[in-house]
Amino acid sequence: MSIFRKLIFGIFLLFIVIGAILPFIGKALADEEKPIMNFVKTPPKDENIIVQNNTVLSNATHYYSKPSAKILVIVTGYSSDPLETDDTPFITASGTFVREGVIAANFLPFGTKIRIPSLFGDEIFVVEDRMNPRKKFQIDVWFPTKEEAINFGVHKTYIEVLE
Repeated sequence: MSIFRKLIFGIFLLFIVIGAILPFIGKALADEEKPIMNFVKTPPKDENIIVQNNTVLSNATHYYSKPSAKILVIVTGYSSDPLETDDTPFITASGTFVREGVIAANFLPFGTKIRIPSLFGDEIFVVEDRMNPRKKFQIDVWFPTKEEAINFGVHKTYIEVLE
């Protein structure tokens, strides 16, 4: 057999193997637990206050009492430790300073307000930071110290995206 025929035969076998494996991979991915998303974002009313030079939060929390979506996520903690961040550990990706109530998430736009009822009750968090791009449907809650972030651990729970 010539090298060309061996190459063609090898490619043919490769396609047969891939064709046999793909249905199993597709079924495994379909069986995987998917986040529940019912995502409707409505803009806030005009009552806002400035928390920092570039952070606007509503001073009327009743506007944010009704969740517009419930999403199953993994919740972890992070701090401003230089090993966990880039070269500006106290500045979020949106340009604000880190503080309590700040979270990092890749799947929600900056400024999105959420609650994590099973872990924090009615406390409202704001998306102002980002995570490593490989993190999908994961939220990082900012803590003042690395020890607090480590002690918080990892939780799989629902978040409520607020209107």
